Amino acid sequence: MNQKHLSSQYDAELNSISTRVLEMGGLVEMQIRHSIKAIHELSITEAEQVFAIEHDVNRMEVEIDRDITSIMCRRQPTARDLRLLVGISRVIVNLERAGDEISRVARMIKSVIESGTHRSLPIADLVLSTQHCAASLHQTLDAFARLDVEASLTIINDDDLLDQEYEGYLRKLITYMMEDPRTIGNSINLLFLAKAIERVGDHAKNIAEATVYVVKGTDIRHTSREERAAVTK
Repeated sequence: MNQKHLSSQYDAELNSISTRVLEMGGLVEMQIRHSIKAIHELSITEAEQVFAIEHDVNRMEVEIDRDITSIMCRRQPTARDLRLLVGISRVIVNLERAGDEISRVARMIKSVIESGTHRSLPIADLVLSTQHCAASLHQTLDAFARLDVEASLTIINDDDLLDQEYEGYLRKLITYMMEDPRTIGNSINLLFLAKAIERVGDHAKNIAEATVYVVKGTDIRHTSREERAAVTK
């Protein structure tokens, strides 16, 4: 087998893994869409759709991780190819964890619905937060597909907005609990639900950081806005 053929086969393997990562991301996005409908429509059926997809997300993580290990052993990649594989490994871990958080959201919204006291609590606020998380994850996956550093840095910097939404919702729930102690139990459930949504945004940010690492070879985790901005100079 000549060198050119080996190189083409290697490129095909890398492209296949990258494509499947985006397919896995599509499944997580589907989970988020079902969770949005579950919250908005107070639908147990929609919540259960999230659980149905979770198995496929977990399966894809295992399969992609196995193939990354295989390529590293057989091809011994260097430079950018190695960074791509390491970056993909980070991406699938964060996608799987985002899927776990969305499943947690679905379980909690199902519990709140079944309790029968949800209509007195600010559930509608969660729809907007979940929509923002969905948009952030979609933009992150798009930036990864295009290996777009600028878009990735924008997503990372915008993560502060999701944190602010969570803090505002926390204050609102505290007000509800102070005004009516009977809402404490379900308010706590909603608090954990809101935190799970906020963590989905964190995982989207982590994927954006992995994209920057693949392109620039720079690890920008736990860096300031100014340090991140220097990456593009």
